[in-house]
Amino acid sequence: MLKRKIYKNLLEWKADREHKPLLVKGARQVGKTFIIKEFGKNEYKSLVHLDFIKNPEYKIIFENELTPEYIYEQISIRVKDAKFIENDTLIFLDEIQNCPKARTALKYLREDKRYDIIASGSLLGIRYKEEKEDFSVPVGSETDIEMFPLDFEEFLWANGIDDSKIKILNKYFVSREKVPSDVNEKFMRYFKTYMFVGGMPEAVNTYIENHNIEAVNKKQKELLKNYQDDIMHYAPSAMKQNILKCYNSIPEQLSKDYKKFQYSIVEKKGTAKKFENPITWLIEAGMVKKCVNVSIPEFPLKTHEKAETFKIYMTDMGLLTCLYGFNTQKAIMTDELKTTAKGGIYENAAFTQLMSKFEKMYYYKNENNTQEIEFIFEDETEIIPIEVKSKNGATISLNDFIERYNPKVAYKIIDGNLGLTNTKLTIPYYMLMFDFKEE
Repeated sequence: MLKRKIYKNLLEWKADREHKPLLVKGARQVGKTFIIKEFGKNEYKSLVHLDFIKNPEYKIIFENELTPEYIYEQISIRVKDAKFIENDTLIFLDEIQNCPKARTALKYLREDKRYDIIASGSLLGIRYKEEKEDFSVPVGSETDIEMFPLDFEEFLWANGIDDSKIKILNKYFVSREKVPSDVNEKFMRYFKTYMFVGGMPEAVNTYIENHNIEAVNKKQKELLKNYQDDIMHYAPSAMKQNILKCYNSIPEQLSKDYKKFQYSIVEKKGTAKKFENPITWLIEAGMVKKCVNVSIPEFPLKTHEKAETFKIYMTDMGLLTCLYGFNTQKAIMTDELKTTAKGGIYENAAFTQLMSKFEKMYYYKNENNTQEIEFIFEDETEIIPIEVKSKNGATISLNDFIERYNPKVAYKIIDGNLGLTNTKLTIPYYMLMFDFKEE
């Protein structure tokens, strides 16, 4: 069993006596079903599991009345081995995007309070379904949490690296001391392996079983094919091909010097009008995330957004490097990556470790379009810059940012060791797993 951080979140939710039904959302195949079932088996006397993809006939339960009494009665009749124990039963509504009326029912199930409710779903095409069906989102009646592929720390756990070793690394991060060179090299090797394997549970398990990188690549191709099938199944007909074009353009988008998302790369003479909705669909499906440009790096960042200027990153590193090809993946592992895509690959790797830490990610491009800070975030009222380097080189943009805006700390992420110069802290990629706001 892969150890996942979200399990702690589930425990905290259960411990809250006033908790609402919980919606766990995220991309398909990131491990939502597995971890929620484990949680239900471990923490409750009874788990009642309704999977609306494997058992589409369960949708009829929500076709008529949405009163708790009627729903529980119908579940008892239709779901084998369903057992209801008051205050000790978890009802798991799996793949809820396939039964929009079940999501509407969360409002009424919340009012009942006899049983705990968790729903999961990627929300693929949910807005389209809202327009086609008698459906309403139960505003205020659910709590939602997003689940991602395994991050690097979870990947280390899967590879047998326990918390005691990670805590030692964290001490170096906090004290600003160099990591012993052999330890630093070891964990950078782990990180490069993570860049190849990524965090999709099936790919991670394949790697752990036999460390066969060709088998991992084969599994990743299967996952990419599954994503393509999901797009063709769930997306509105008029959007299917444009969604695929946007998704498949990401490697090329990230290979440019200026990684702003360009519609012309998706399609010659492509426009925002044509591709905005496909991008939104991919974001809602959890397959990609957006990083928005800000014109001025001042608090609050939201007031300085340039919404029309953004970068797109994939939420799983393994699937991204698989799209670049097996030779690129091998080159990452052997430190032989020399392609123009290198900067974008490392930038996406950094993003995957930061995306779960901050509600929204931004980047800064100065008014002359000559200098760029890959990521910036808010720490209370402070603005903290992060510059990402695929190798340890000059940081002209970051140095200029420090001189102009005087941040309390600035981060330079490198394939190297830790170092501190005034307010600029240079750290290796694997230290992105640590909490910047608490260190």
